[in-house]
Amino acid sequence: MGPKKKIRRIGVLTGGGDCPGLNAVIRAVTAHSILNHKIEVFGIRDGYSGLINKKLKKLSLEDVSGILPRGGTILGTSNRDNPFKYPADTSEIEKKYIDVSKRVIKTVEYNELDAVITIGGDGTQAIANRLYEECSIPVVGIPKTIDNDLGGTDVTFGFDTALTIATNSIDKIHSTAESHHRIMVIEVMGRYAGWIALHAGIAGGGDVILIPELPFTIEKIGEKINERLSRGKRFSLIVVAEGAKIKGEDVVAARRVSDPNDPLRLGGISTVVGNKIEDLTGIESRYTILGHVQRGGSPTAFDRILATRFGFHSVEAVVRGEFGYMVGLKGKDIKTTPIKEAIAEPRRVKPDSDLIKTARSVGTSFGT
Repeated sequence: MGPKKKIRRIGVLTGGGDCPGLNAVIRAVTAHSILNHKIEVFGIRDGYSGLINKKLKKLSLEDVSGILPRGGTILGTSNRDNPFKYPADTSEIEKKYIDVSKRVIKTVEYNELDAVITIGGDGTQAIANRLYEECSIPVVGIPKTIDNDLGGTDVTFGFDTALTIATNSIDKIHSTAESHHRIMVIEVMGRYAGWIALHAGIAGGGDVILIPELPFTIEKIGEKINERLSRGKRFSLIVVAEGAKIKGEDVVAARRVSDPNDPLRLGGISTVVGNKIEDLTGIESRYTILGHVQRGGSPTAFDRILATRFGFHSVEAVVRGEFGYMVGLKGKDIKTTPIKEAIAEPRRVKPDSDLIKTARSVGTSFGT
């Protein structure tokens, strides 16, 4: 925790993947800083790229007016511009990466920023923690990810909106599955955490839910579908997280890229499951990958409120000099946690959790 001093100017950035609720945070940070603390706020464009390449814009109340219900982020974002592993300007075929964190320090000093508020998931906050510990940059983190896999908070904003979109999609697919007597496989995001699949699967009445925390077998899924057939149920819904995998096999990746931060682009497990289940049961199977539709659109009321609360409390943490910390929802209250603790271990579904037990109690199969 840094010493208290008069805060006159702060920067705010959005890093990693976008999600609904980012603009609500930017609005809250800007409005609260200006109206209640007379603090100037500078928006840092395109995540850490803005700190590396000096892309900042002073934000006014007019700049954040009307953005509360908008999806995405008015500042832009990036999940590639890690200042500690930045692509070197070279023509060589094999990419090389260099440390440009000193450029970040110069940007902060040149713009006389007394603190930087970093809005993002585990990757964004891991970089923020290094900037704090290794570069002495005063940072306060705000947890954001639709995956809901970040520690230090009971829930991240963006998750509720993604969950609502996924559930609505499952509802729509339900009727066509029933009409055509098909097995429908719906693939949702979440990376290596099964929160979206688990919650949306329960809310949407998924007959089978497949999550990364519980490796599954095709045979067990087949048993569930045959059991439904014996009861006259001629269709089935399978909700699968993009990071789920068949027991004993590797995760399915849509593509491998030369990105040192995240070389695997997950996607395609629904195709594998759908084809294997059709071969096993003889029932026509179709799959739908919801993809980035889960990240878009207007945030739900829950996410708007949570994002606004996070924005308010992050500014208060800055004013207190509580640097190197992240705000988070604990029960009904917003509290702070050291960023290094929040990112120490991904927050994933526990196989013996109450939600898993609840789903099993109503007949849901996890393919195990």
